Amino acid sequence: MPQAGGASSGGAYYVAPGPLAPDLRSADARDRPSRNDSLTAQLSTVIGGPVGEHALIGRVRFWTPMRVLLAFTVVFLAFGWFGKAGCIQQTTTADGSLTLDWNNGRQYVAMCYSDTVPLYGAERLNEGAFPYKKDWTEQTADGGRETRYMEYPVLSGLYQYLSMRIAKAWDAAPLPGALQVVIYFNVVAFGLALAWLVTVWASAQLAGRRVWDAALVACSPLVIVHIFTNFDALATALAATGLLAWARRRPVLAGLLLGLGGAAKLYPLLLLGPIVVLCLRADPMQRMPSTQLGLRLRDINSWPTALDWIRETPYRVHLLSTRPLGAAAVTVSAALGTWIAVNLPIAALYPDGWREFFRLNTSRHADPDSLYNVITSFTGWPGFDGVLTHEQPPVILNAVSLLAFVLACAVIGYIALTAPQRPRLAQLCFLVIAAFLLTNKVWSPQYSLWLVPIAVLALPHRRILLAWMTIDALVWAPRMFYYLGLDKKGLPEQWFTGAVVLRDLAVIALCALIVRQIYRPGEDLVRRDYVDDPIGGIVDRAPDPLLAWLPEFLRPRVAPAAQWVRR
Repeated sequence: MPQAGGASSGGAYYVAPGPLAPDLRSADARDRPSRNDSLTAQLSTVIGGPVGEHALIGRVRFWTPMRVLLAFTVVFLAFGWFGKAGCIQQTTTADGSLTLDWNNGRQYVAMCYSDTVPLYGAERLNEGAFPYKKDWTEQTADGGRETRYMEYPVLSGLYQYLSMRIAKAWDAAPLPGALQVVIYFNVVAFGLALAWLVTVWASAQLAGRRVWDAALVACSPLVIVHIFTNFDALATALAATGLLAWARRRPVLAGLLLGLGGAAKLYPLLLLGPIVVLCLRADPMQRMPSTQLGLRLRDINSWPTALDWIRETPYRVHLLSTRPLGAAAVTVSAALGTWIAVNLPIAALYPDGWREFFRLNTSRHADPDSLYNVITSFTGWPGFDGVLTHEQPPVILNAVSLLAFVLACAVIGYIALTAPQRPRLAQLCFLVIAAFLLTNKVWSPQYSLWLVPIAVLALPHRRILLAWMTIDALVWAPRMFYYLGLDKKGLPEQWFTGAVVLRDLAVIALCALIVRQIYRPGEDLVRRDYVDDPIGGIVDRAPDPLLAWLPEFLRPRVAPAAQWVRR
C-alpha cells in the first residue's frame, strides 16, 4: 500500500508484500483421487463432490489425510469387532454358571468365528501356564494319542500369553466382569486394532504423494471379516514398518522389524527376497572404494582386537549401506539376527515346544482352501500322497509345494531382472506373497490380510482392488456354512471350494496386471510425474545399469520408448 516517502525520496513508495504464510501453500503434487478416479469421484458426491481444479491442497489443520485415514480405520475396526461379537455372547447353564453361547453352531451361523476364542482353552492359556513349556495330550482323529504344545511362532505365542495375563489380572480386579475368555478376546482385539492402525499409518507413509491409496487398507472388506480372526495383524504391522524403514534408508531398522515380523508369522521374511533382487539389479558390481576405516579408532598397522571390531561395526555397517547390495546384506543380516535372538531363548529352554510350530507345518495335510484340496474336492483325487493316517506327513505334497514356490520365485526373479525398467519393490513383494499363498498347502482365511497393504502400494487401481477384496471377504460365508455341516442345513463343500477358485483367480489376475505394468512402466500410476520407487530406499532413483556380468537372457529387455516413457 502507498506510504509517505521520506525527505530523500520526495514521494510515495510501496511496501513489498511479505512471503506467503505456510497455510497458503498448496501440496499440488498430492494425488487427487476425486478428480482422477471414477469410483472416488462418485463417492465424493456425498460430501459435496470432487475437489476444485484450483483448490489449495493441504491447508486443513486438523483433518489431515493421515487423521482421516486413521478415523476410517477405527470405524472399520469397530465393524470388525461387532462382526465377532456374536461369538462372545454369554448364557447361563442349568447350574447358574456362565458359559459361551455357541449352541447350535452359532459361531458358523452368525459367521463370527475367531480362532482366539477356542484357542484360549485349546492352547491351555486358561490354565495360566507359559506357552512352549506347557504340554498336554490329545486324542487324534484315528484314535491315537499325541503330545501337544503351543503351535504358534514365538512372538505370536508370547502375545497370547501376555494377553492372557492381562485378562486374568482384569478378572481378579474389582472391574466389570465377564468370562475370562471374553475378556481375553477383547484384550487380544485391542492389541490387534492398534497393530492395524500402525499398518495403515505405515502404508500411508509409504504411499507418498498417493496417500489416499491407503484408504483401501483402512476400509478394506477384509478388515471387517478377518482382522480379529487370528493374530496376523501383528505381522502386517511389523512388515509395513519394516518396509517404511527400508524406504527411509535405514537398513538395520528394516531388518530388525522384518525379523520381528518373521518371529510372529513367516511372511515378513519373504520380503527380503525382492529387496535382494532389486539391489542386485541396481548394484553396478564395482569394487567398493578402499578406506582406512579404523584410522581414527586404532593404529592402522596393528591387528584389530575384538573391542576394535565392536567399535568399528557402526562404521562398517554405514559403509556397506552406501551401495545397494551392501544395504541388502545389512537388512538380511539384521533380520536373521533378530529372528534368531527372539527364537533362541525359547528353543534353548523348551526345544520340544519351540519345534511344535515346525512339526505341525510339516505334518499338516492340505488345507480346505488350498489349490490341492480344491482339485480333490471337484475330482476326488486322493492327493500326491494318497490316503494318509494322522501321524503320516504328506512328504510328496510338502516337496511339491516347496518346489512350486521356488519355481515361482525364480520366475519373479527373471521378471525383475529382464524388465525394461527396474520394477518397484511393492510390485515384487506382492508377487512373492501371492506366489507363496497360491502354492502353499495352507491358506488360512486371515492370510489374505498379508496382501492388503502390499496390493494397495503395488497396484493402486481402486475398483480392481475393491473387487478382489470383496470376493476374498465373501469366501467367508460359504466357508462357515460348509463347516456347519449338511445335517444342520449347511452348504456342500463345492460351494466353498468354488468360491476359493474365484478368489484364487482374482489374485492371479492381480499378478497378471502387475507383471504387465512391470513390462510397461508407462502404465504404472505410481510412476507418473517422474516418480521412480517411493518405497525403494537406496534403489529409488538409482541408476539402472545394464548388468553386463549377467547372461544375455537375464539382462533387461529394451522396450519401445512409448511403453516406458514416464508421464
